[in-house]
Amino acid sequence: MLKKTALITGVTGQIGSYLAEFLLKKGYIVHGLVRRSSSYNRERIEHLYNPDHETNFFLHYGDISDSVSLMNILQKVQPDEIYNLAAQSHVQISWEVPIYTAETTGLGVLRLLEAVKTLGLKSKILQASTSEMFSGDPKQAPQNENTPLDPQSPYAAAKVYAHRICNIYRKAFGMYVSCAIMFNNESPRRGENFVTQKIILGIKDILQGKSKKIYLGNLQAKRDWGYTPDYVEALWFILQQPQPDDFVVATGETHTVQEFLEEACELAGLDWKKVYQKDLRYFRPLEVDYLCGDASKINRLGWKPKTKFKELVKIMFEAIKAIK
Repeated sequence: MLKKTALITGVTGQIGSYLAEFLLKKGYIVHGLVRRSSSYNRERIEHLYNPDHETNFFLHYGDISDSVSLMNILQKVQPDEIYNLAAQSHVQISWEVPIYTAETTGLGVLRLLEAVKTLGLKSKILQASTSEMFSGDPKQAPQNENTPLDPQSPYAAAKVYAHRICNIYRKAFGMYVSCAIMFNNESPRRGENFVTQKIILGIKDILQGKSKKIYLGNLQAKRDWGYTPDYVEALWFILQQPQPDDFVVATGETHTVQEFLEEACELAGLDWKKVYQKDLRYFRPLEVDYLCGDASKINRLGWKPKTKFKELVKIMFEAIKAIK
């Protein structure tokens, strides 16, 4: 039986690294798209990549903003499945670099679709959409696949474009393009500038005597937080369905940033009120107040998250013991 081949854009990110691990365990040949950089940024996949030994994991230099590199890599790899995770994915930063965000997060998806179509590939494509596409209006919660899209940031607007263009190419050209509308997912591999990891690493610095405060923005923002390895399984599960479609991937539970801070501080034996410092730099020009996903559509097909909120916080807290 021939092994399936997968291409992951954004393979060096949190989700991409867990997905690569998952697919390799499934027996896939996995190819990852990486950007050329003067600094080394492959810590999350270092354990998977060994060019001196036989492996089913390969890396290719390219960029989602460069159509030529995409065409060359796709022609070489001929993937059965493509997981598009590449993006400028930080909401706050998207206000500072809106054009770059649109080029990568939005138009990058169009370039990928066009490359697959032009080459005549039959690859199944998974687009990582996001809950940030919703307004966050509590009256619309829980949000599902039919909830109106109302982006509140340049990042969200770029994601809406990507989501819509995937739908268009699916209908117009019969391409297998599915979108996973993922709600917030966290893990010890989360980037340091995201609020959950900022809290965890802030606690680490306090415990080590390097700091006394954790600087945060809006504590009352409510999010549906899941565990990234659970969501990676959902991405694969979606591409195994006979027909392409859109699916919300979420836990169905909502917690505030303050709740995450309280839970993490309790594990560390700290009083959250004493370590929290309000910082206006981290408030968004437009806030998405309330996100809670209705994942009943994918639940009915057989996927459900395994990790609860408190367990997720504990997993991230326990991981700081191994961080030097």
